[in-house]
Amino acid sequence: MAATRQHLHHLWRRREGFATTSAVVGLVFLVFSAVGLFMLTSRSPESALNSIESILVDLTLVNNAKEKGALCLDGTLPGYHFLKGFGSGADNWLIHLEGGGWCRNLELCSKRKQTKLGSSNHMEKQVPFTGILSNLPSQNPDFYNWNKVMVRYCDGASFSGDVETTEQKGTTLYFRGQRIWEAIMDDLLLKELANAKKALLTGCSAGGLATYIHCDDFKALLPKVETVKCMADGGFFLDVNDISGRRSMYDFYNEVVHLQDVGKRFPDCISRMDATKCFFPQEIIKKIRTPIFILNPAYDSWQVQHVVTPDVSGPSTSWRSCRLDIKKCDSNQIEVLQGMRTALLDGIRVVTEKKDWGIFVDSCFIHCQSIKDYLWHSPNSPRINNKTIANAVGDWYFDRSKVKEIDGQYPSNPSCYNLVFSQPYTL
Repeated sequence: MAATRQHLHHLWRRREGFATTSAVVGLVFLVFSAVGLFMLTSRSPESALNSIESILVDLTLVNNAKEKGALCLDGTLPGYHFLKGFGSGADNWLIHLEGGGWCRNLELCSKRKQTKLGSSNHMEKQVPFTGILSNLPSQNPDFYNWNKVMVRYCDGASFSGDVETTEQKGTTLYFRGQRIWEAIMDDLLLKELANAKKALLTGCSAGGLATYIHCDDFKALLPKVETVKCMADGGFFLDVNDISGRRSMYDFYNEVVHLQDVGKRFPDCISRMDATKCFFPQEIIKKIRTPIFILNPAYDSWQVQHVVTPDVSGPSTSWRSCRLDIKKCDSNQIEVLQGMRTALLDGIRVVTEKKDWGIFVDSCFIHCQSIKDYLWHSPNSPRINNKTIANAVGDWYFDRSKVKEIDGQYPSNPSCYNLVFSQPYTL
């Protein structure tokens, strides 16, 4: 079994010259990847952290999901990767919802079902567990020995759609994200999740949005668990005007919401406003009762490229450089990006006074920070007030201290990793 490799780690050191060359990586997803494959602007991950072979964890398919109608876009079984906890963490559970964007129409969903984001036939049979999923105390000091699960994402609507009909204008597609969530949770409850002492639901990007959506559902599944909390990473997507004055993200979500009938996930909200507005975290968090930690960069690189300067807005030549490398933004462009930061802070203002919620908003140009070792917890990880993200989340979860860390404006934080792209995330 892959999990038997838990104590077999190969360590090595790599020396680098004083200057590090940033590599360029093209991202070829139908939608943006949950984290993206990239090289960093000033230091490579290897120089930030001694390279350690990550444990590989097997894919488990939910065999009874078909009878529940809980299927990926192409009708295959959904799945997850499970690493059993040990020692003091044997009765604690951390569940991470994978990200990977959304598909907004039948054409894109049909293409997506031919990838790992729409079919378990295309998913990796093993994945490395890193960052908040790592089993090494040096990389994940508070959660390293917990039971840990990565839930694979294959529905295209943040585990929230539910459409009975599968024939869509001659194309067979299963919009069943809500049922996938329920089927996987049922499966995990049978594997002792129901007997947990502590539990944490997390997610990155589209999985971060799903964490906001399902946080109270998760708590409701575990009424006897002493501590249940949630942490959403890079999932606070904004409903703001782009540089051409359009609400591009609203228009994008509008198609997703109506294609997969997401609105019925928010019965109270849709009684007061349109369903698309209800899909944005700014509205979702107003009703959440379970404590949540909001982890988000103020200059989220995906949102800079697709919310503020999307292709449909026709960014000028000057914006093309800025959206790939924040260091190439001029003063006027930085002012626009400061407006995005202001919108984020306004959006989370409603929870800043909630004593049991946590906040970590850094000033980095990046997207998703919890599932990479060198961002989550290493000697060179991004810090606010000398806390790594892992320190901040751990202090909040275990009530060691209140955590409301909000960074200054770019470029005030020298510990930031800022990405450099050869091309934008692909939608």
